[in-house]
Amino acid sequence: MAFTQLDPPMPVHVLDRGSGMAFAVIDYGPEFDLLWVTGMDEGGEVWCVPNAQVRLQANWSMGRKKTAPKAAKLAAIAG
Repeated sequence: MAFTQLDPPMPVHVLDRGSGMAFAVIDYGPEFDLLWVTGMDEGGEVWCVPNAQVRLQANWSMGRKKTAPKAAKLAAIAG
């Protein structure tokens, strides 16, 4: 098991929860998802979020635009 503090914290978006700041990552090994320890902007709750639910927030200066999740893209293509 490895616990890594992020310095500085990283702004992320948690699917179905909203935006927050990830301040640590927990890695239990190859059989498990990474867990992002995230303080949520709304309400201040702290969640350990599985890797599949975490997205980087958009950042104009880094050229990272808001994108729809893969499921939404596939649904739009399927029509």
